Amino acid sequence: MNAIFETEHIAFVRVTEALLPEYMIMVSDVENVLRYIGHRTEPFTLEEEKSFIREKLETGALIFSMLEKDGGGFIGNIELMDVRDSAAELGIAITAKKQNMGYGREAVAGIADFGFGHLGLRRIFLKVYPDNLRAIRVYTFCGFREYERTEEDVYMEIYPENAGGRAGRKTRPVRE
Repeated sequence: MNAIFETEHIAFVRVTEALLPEYMIMVSDVENVLRYIGHRTEPFTLEEEKSFIREKLETGALIFSMLEKDGGGFIGNIELMDVRDSAAELGIAITAKKQNMGYGREAVAGIADFGFGHLGLRRIFLKVYPDNLRAIRVYTFCGFREYERTEEDVYMEIYPENAGGRAGRKTRPVRE
C-alpha cells in the first residue's frame, strides 16, 4: 500500500477493502472503540463496513488508514470530514491493541499538519464525549482548545498558529 503522507512512525494510506479484517476487529470492539463512535453498542457488520469503505472511496473522502512504518501493523483510521470554507472536522479511531502507544498524538498532530500545510485548511474542529478523557488530553496536547461544552459533547478546535509545538511532527508527502 502506497502512503499518501507519513509522520515519524505512521504511514497514512487510502482506506482499502484489503484491510477489512483489521477494520472488523476495530469496529467490533464496543468497550475500547465503538462506545466513542456515536455511543454505538453493537458491532458493525461486515456489510456495513464494506459499504462504508466503498462510499468513502467513491466520494474521494479524506480518510486514511494508519499503518506502522516499521512492520506495517494496522493502527486505525483518521478522517477530515465535511471540508468547507477552509475548515474540516476531525474523526479518529485507533484499534485497542495500538492504544496507549503514542500513536494518537502523532496521528492527530500529523493530520493537522497535513490539513494546514497541504490542504490549506484554516481550522480543524472536532467533538468528543466528555468521558473520553484520554482523547481530550491528546487533543489538548496537540494544540486543540475547547470552545464549547454540553452534557453530550466537548467541542474543540485548532488553527494553524496553534499547531505544532510539542506534538508537532512534520508530515512528509509521499509520491504515489
